[in-house]
Amino acid sequence: MKLDRKARILVIDDEENIRKSLKMILEYDGYIFYEAADGESGLQAIDEIPGLDLVLLDIHLPGRDGLEILKEIRNRPFPPEVVMISGQGTVQTAVEATKLGAFEFLEKPLHRDRILLTLRNALDRNKLARENLDLRRKAEKRYELVGNHPLMKKLWRDIQAVAPTNATVLIFGESGTGKELIARAVHARSLRAKEAFIQVNCAAIPEELIESELFGHEKGAFTGATEKKPGKFELADGGTIFLDEVGDMSLKTQSKVLRVLEEGEVQKVGSNKISKVDVRVIAATNKDLKAEIEKNLFRSDLYFRLNVLPLSSPPLREKREDIPVLIDYFARMFAEENNFKVKTFSPEAVEVMTRCSWKGNVRELRNVVERLLIMTEGDRIEKSDLPEQIRGEKGVVLPDASKVQSLKDFRDLAEREFLLAKLEANGWNISRTAREIDTPRSNLYKKLEQYGIKITAGVDETVAPESVKEEGEESPDSAGQGGR
Repeated sequence: MKLDRKARILVIDDEENIRKSLKMILEYDGYIFYEAADGESGLQAIDEIPGLDLVLLDIHLPGRDGLEILKEIRNRPFPPEVVMISGQGTVQTAVEATKLGAFEFLEKPLHRDRILLTLRNALDRNKLARENLDLRRKAEKRYELVGNHPLMKKLWRDIQAVAPTNATVLIFGESGTGKELIARAVHARSLRAKEAFIQVNCAAIPEELIESELFGHEKGAFTGATEKKPGKFELADGGTIFLDEVGDMSLKTQSKVLRVLEEGEVQKVGSNKISKVDVRVIAATNKDLKAEIEKNLFRSDLYFRLNVLPLSSPPLREKREDIPVLIDYFARMFAEENNFKVKTFSPEAVEVMTRCSWKGNVRELRNVVERLLIMTEGDRIEKSDLPEQIRGEKGVVLPDASKVQSLKDFRDLAEREFLLAKLEANGWNISRTAREIDTPRSNLYKKLEQYGIKITAGVDETVAPESVKEEGEESPDSAGQGGR
């Protein structure tokens, strides 16, 4: 077996001659050899040797026997493979050792070829297990919820509270806020974590296929049904099903989902047979389901059955303090996944990105970060490297709550920033701005006067609100940028 590095092997045996013989065999074959004369010193060596790959463990040891030591080794996180050795082995002992997690059981006297073949096979399995662990860690990292904002801390507390139960969870939030990540976090911390997590995007499946997708179908149930197919609920049996964008399901499909929730029963398309399933349902939506109920587009009974444990996924604009953290996280994750050199973002670039409204939320931010990492030539991403639509967006910067004494002051400052951002976005056109923020022009004029928002002409020269552009009018040459 070709190794990226020399494998580290520990021999735990109270017979010095056995240890010496194994040392010669293993070191001659290119392995790094460690030894211990009893179980306790062997356990200590396991804790101290970095990256230990395999243990050759004698069953008959002074003090605690090898089977006890085997239990302790296998209970450690990321344990090495263990091959048991004994001069007085029995079938019963070998079976017990295998049940406890031993890879193989070798009888003394030990033969060189048999030892080396067993070790290579054990190391192959150990390498495969570590590779699978690495893949799982990378997958978990990709689905990690990142952020230190109080809204995120509250969300984490809520996840920790709802995860251990079997109750249905309904996640509310705009597109791109990470509702899938929340669902995966709930599943990963639930009693079903080792079982399947099945995701269904209800908005992406055509109406005529969604029932078959969710509940399965029999062969010949409809045109194109050439074989029997299990549904997502069956595949999730014992685990969790995540119904993303559940508000896009038809009323007919909603009634069948309600039956699963209430009775734990599914019926394939084209079948009269009813099957039982044990599934935890996590649903998510970016719609106002109460409004959908008023329009007779969503069943109220399904809403109340789903909305047992509601969770809210906050939009990015409400947790701007997390944007720099997310930028750094996405940059490092992308570099690691694609073997890129890690690039940094200048403080000016981060500041502009923090002010951006991010209508696509975290998903949009991640896509922009990845695009910049690919397209920017240098090792540092500057403000000038940002897409034009981000550089040109002023955004609304809320006041620092710690520096504002009263609610009225905070509201006034926030409203002033909002008006400035909207005026700038609309080229200081009063009619257009008034329409966008849904207020009469006369009221907007009063707000301009109230907050001292003026049109600068040159430096510190002000123009009365009446001279602000109306729809279709051109600005005077001296006007242009909004003053603060």
